[in-house]
Amino acid sequence: MRPRRVLLIIVLALLAVYAGDWLGARLGLFHGGTYGSVRVKKTLAVLQKNEKNEFYFLPTEDVPCVNSIFPHFGVEPCWYLMRHPVQQVQM
Repeated sequence: MRPRRVLLIIVLALLAVYAGDWLGARLGLFHGGTYGSVRVKKTLAVLQKNEKNEFYFLPTEDVPCVNSIFPHFGVEPCWYLMRHPVQQVQM
């Protein structure tokens, strides 16, 4: 096979997986619905004038997520948030 044909097959396969994931998320086929929520603890890291960070610990909150492999509709996938329940936000 020529390299262009192999590259085309790989790109088409990736597009098919993404399109199937989007369609499954849109129709709510995965894990009982399109959206879920994960409890996340956020920490604000504020850079001070002396180049050190000051941390502010926010209370835990339920963050909406989408039940899919890839992020869709402006939210992260639930599997990613479950593996990263502590998030640090740089200010």
